[in-house]
Amino acid sequence: MIAARVRLTFPTDLIRRPVIAEVVQRFNVTPNIRRADVTDEVGWIVCELDGEEPAVDAAIAWLEQIGVDVDRLDHPLES
Repeated sequence: MIAARVRLTFPTDLIRRPVIAEVVQRFNVTPNIRRADVTDEVGWIVCELDGEEPAVDAAIAWLEQIGVDVDRLDHPLES
């Protein structure tokens, strides 16, 4: 199991989409939202994504693929 700390920045067209819920369902990772700010124009979330390393990596790749800007804030934490 790993925890990857990331900052997710959402473009306007993804603000209303339940992206975090999709990540949970698609990849079986657990998000721990630490900070967030969402407006009608832009939104960002700082969270930890916990799960098996391949699932976390796939979740991050998928987020990038749909247009979410993903910034890793530190190296994954082994648990």
